[in-house]
Amino acid sequence: MQLLKEKILSEGQALSEDILKVDSFLNHQMDPILMKEIGKEFVKRFEQKEITKVLTIESSGIGPGLMAALELEVPLIFARKRKSLTLTNDLVTASVHSFTKKETNTITVSNKYIEAGDKVLIIDDFLAVGQAARGLVEICKQVGAEVAGIGIVIEKAFQSGGKDLREQGFQVESLARIAELKFGEITFAEEMEGAVLNV
Repeated sequence: MQLLKEKILSEGQALSEDILKVDSFLNHQMDPILMKEIGKEFVKRFEQKEITKVLTIESSGIGPGLMAALELEVPLIFARKRKSLTLTNDLVTASVHSFTKKETNTITVSNKYIEAGDKVLIIDDFLAVGQAARGLVEICKQVGAEVAGIGIVIEKAFQSGGKDLREQGFQVESLARIAELKFGEITFAEEMEGAVLNV
């Protein structure tokens, strides 16, 4: 997705070989025009899937997830990382380790909102080693919902998450795939000879 790549190059910061900072438009401040286009792009890539729900994790997945849900005209559900006084019964849970934050969270979703028969599109901001996506897949499995696909805004293609999920048979669509990060330098997968292109 060219608009996203341009935004990454103009505003993203490679802080290390593992960390890409995009908080000016994706995961602290959000660019609503970009989020709208991201939502449309996800719908194009999964339009044949008869999706009934969009599922993400708070908080950075909510923007792109909501825009995709709006385009699809289906509900967005976000898994909570923190305990809620109002969300206490009939919970489905999974454990998710954050590569960036170096912490493990138990994510929760009420089974009132996701159930057997649902065709779920999982959306997240980043894909690195795939822990968040696997946690959301686990929640779908527990209630008997079908994972229709996994939409990722930015994939770190030099880490194992995307490859692992694709090998498990999931349709994974990443709008930007990063092949390499160096301090101050960002290289997209398509730019590197021999890189695996979007599937």
